[in-house]
Amino acid sequence: MALLGPVSPLGALRDLRRFLASRERHELVFAFLAVLVTCTLIVGFILDNNMKKPYKRDIVYFENWTENRTDAEIVAQQKIDQARREVEEAKLEAARAKRRAEFKRLDDKLNKLGI
Repeated sequence: MALLGPVSPLGALRDLRRFLASRERHELVFAFLAVLVTCTLIVGFILDNNMKKPYKRDIVYFENWTENRTDAEIVAQQKIDQARREVEEAKLEAARAKRRAEFKRLDDKLNKLGI
């Protein structure tokens, strides 16, 4: 014997209507309020779920130069800065090449598997 027999939608609605008709008015009000509070909390959690990426500040520092620098000092500093920039770009390019090689190895493995 089944615990719950077959239930038709109309029979379920009639049963719900009879159940609600047998309740007192204050019971229905509190039941409605309980459902309303629960739905409000669930909707609030759903709407608050938008996880935004935290803002990352991009702070740019610069050197404060004196007003009476000569052109030779400016050119010398530019050469120093250019050498530093080239070293940083070389490091960045090496990291990119390493990352590309990793992806190439992964792609080769996947191609070998037929994917």
